[in-house]
Amino acid sequence: MEFRGYQERRHFANLDGLRFVCISMVLWHHATPGDLHQIQILSRGFLGVDFFFVLSGFLITTLLLREARDYGQFSLRDFYIRRALRILPVYMFVVTAVSVYYVGIKGRSDLANLVPFYYLFLSNFLTDHIPTLSITWSLSVEEQYYVIWPLLMLLLNRRPLVWLALIVVAANVLGSMGVFGLTAPQIGPLTLKLPNATYAPIIMGALLALALDHPRGHALAARVLGGRWTALAGFALLALAIHFTPFEIRGWPNLLIHTLMTATLAALVLREDNAGLSVLRQPLIARVGAVSYGIYLYHLIALDITNRALGLAGIAHDWVSLAAYSLLSVLIAEISFRTLEAWFRRFRPHPRQRHTPAPSA
Repeated sequence: MEFRGYQERRHFANLDGLRFVCISMVLWHHATPGDLHQIQILSRGFLGVDFFFVLSGFLITTLLLREARDYGQFSLRDFYIRRALRILPVYMFVVTAVSVYYVGIKGRSDLANLVPFYYLFLSNFLTDHIPTLSITWSLSVEEQYYVIWPLLMLLLNRRPLVWLALIVVAANVLGSMGVFGLTAPQIGPLTLKLPNATYAPIIMGALLALALDHPRGHALAARVLGGRWTALAGFALLALAIHFTPFEIRGWPNLLIHTLMTATLAALVLREDNAGLSVLRQPLIARVGAVSYGIYLYHLIALDITNRALGLAGIAHDWVSLAAYSLLSVLIAEISFRTLEAWFRRFRPHPRQRHTPAPSA
């Protein structure tokens, strides 16, 4: 795809399918049948969250870059409103409902002091969690990114922004390996350490967006990653890396995996007729991907409900549990998308008038 065509494209057809892949990995991870978790590639479904990070970093940065080009500058206010209306309704509903259930109904008063940190999006630093809310650590990472990254884009030119992003990635990788030898400060139930703050993949996605938004960066990426088979090859290499990297994944194994995720994402957006991957654009697959945010937040609740129901019915079968809870997660997310989330989507800011540059003298 030519650079101009890439800039003008407003929808990347493969990415809802990629979201399906990511959320499927997460669903598998929390209900892996039998002894399959002993096979390394089948025990690392949690890496679907990392791929979500790469995708999020790319899309948010691309959106802001294109808004700045279309209107002269992106609106920080409108960005925060859009993100709040997208993220907060389901998040606040789940956090509140689960907190009320465990603290208020179940009488777990020992968990009450954790509740404010979920509302402040600091759960990625918690050392203990309210049941079914441990997954919110990833939403905290994203919200921290949403708050800081757009501000940096406003304050810094492209080159210093890129260098700063590279430094953050390097610090995240090296810090997770304990290279700096720092003692993580503790504040109440929080431990402020880098392994709890996986910023590298989301920043790598943002770096990809910056690269593809530049003619030279896009041309180089198109030459290296623009082939019809490149995306499929990327998935294959990613699977090999997930399976054969060391058990301790922090450090260079994570960096390798995140790099392959970033390259695969680039291949998916550079062209949409990727060989062997038309399934990503199938309507049902794309729809599950489109509601994957809700699936992610509801899926542990759905798993708990499913396991209780199957227990009462005397059914003890891992594959049945996996299938049933996955379907229930999708159903709850779809209902939420059409009701709770739809109501809040009405308040999204209206598009601004397009910026028209002054004619040259």
